[in-house]
Amino acid sequence: MDQEIIDLYDEYTHAPLPRRVFLERLSQLAGGTTAAIALLPALENRAEAAVIPADDQRLDTSRITFPGETGPIKAYRARSKGAGKLPAVVVVHENRGLSGHIEDVARRLALEGFLAIAVDGLSPLGGTPADEDKARDLFGQLDMKKTIGNYVAAVRWLKSNPESTGKVGIVGFCWGGGMVNQVAVNAAELDAGVAYYGAVPKADDVPKIKAPLLLHYGALDARINAGKPGYEAALKAAGKTFTMYVYDGANHAFNNDTSPARYNRAAAELAWGRTVAFFRRYLAA
Repeated sequence: MDQEIIDLYDEYTHAPLPRRVFLERLSQLAGGTTAAIALLPALENRAEAAVIPADDQRLDTSRITFPGETGPIKAYRARSKGAGKLPAVVVVHENRGLSGHIEDVARRLALEGFLAIAVDGLSPLGGTPADEDKARDLFGQLDMKKTIGNYVAAVRWLKSNPESTGKVGIVGFCWGGGMVNQVAVNAAELDAGVAYYGAVPKADDVPKIKAPLLLHYGALDARINAGKPGYEAALKAAGKTFTMYVYDGANHAFNNDTSPARYNRAAAELAWGRTVAFFRRYLAA
């Protein structure tokens, strides 16, 4: 698919553009309304098949709540059946809320030997709605300071959770990648953070980071990559422990295997292997 079309869709999902404007510009790029409509399934459709089925018999999963800064926060919990105390990982979703894909990511982490908690960042507004466009619109109504506080609360809750070893990491994608960077700034007790194509924190806040970080970027993700050089310089200047990877030929959201237009299998599998190894290194008891 033409890179201009992928960039337009990224602008639509993150700016965000009104849908009418998005469709008008997509029609111009595609050469007409009919061609634009034909492209929409590849851009918007979500594959239904999960990598790890929700009913996988190896896993113990449940819907839970924990106390956050704004009140009870909803989350999806996954862990291997019969396991003892496990290192824990908070999973942070994209700007579509707690989707089936993110729950699938939690199950993948569970099978790698972690207690995974996928937190619904839209809990203060009633939780993630079924309509993804409605979910996207809700993000503008969140109090960002309190939202960061809810994710910091998730880290602290897992620290003393009876199923946890007390070692806690966090991984996030897109909006969630930016949240990982903010939690790293605001939670000194965090043990490890992995941000996939996330917005960067203020340079003045970087010295507050205590946890080692693993940072994944797609080479074609111009919007997010604009902040990467400054973040890298600030991390180096502050003497922080971090590793940064840029994946050739990969767009924003390259890890999301339910989005055909932007998913990059080679980059996603390489980044995932690095993510699991990173968590095993820093969250080992």
